[in-house]
Amino acid sequence: MDWTETELSALRRAYASGTTRVSYDGKSVDYGSAEDLLARIRTIERAIAGVGRPLPVAGLAGFSRGDR
Repeated sequence: MDWTETELSALRRAYASGTTRVSYDGKSVDYGSAEDLLARIRTIERAIAGVGRPLPVAGLAGFSRGDR
């Protein structure tokens, strides 16, 4: 899922103010606790930073002289 900086900023403001209700882009979300809100913030921060994406697979080349 693609999150936006707008959503992340709204979550951070809500967490800093001590509320669990977040509104952004005409949407409102109620989080069950501050821990739930913080977990969402961390998830979005990791996604935006690119952490958690699969690493590229490197191949291994093999060589043979053919006489062995």
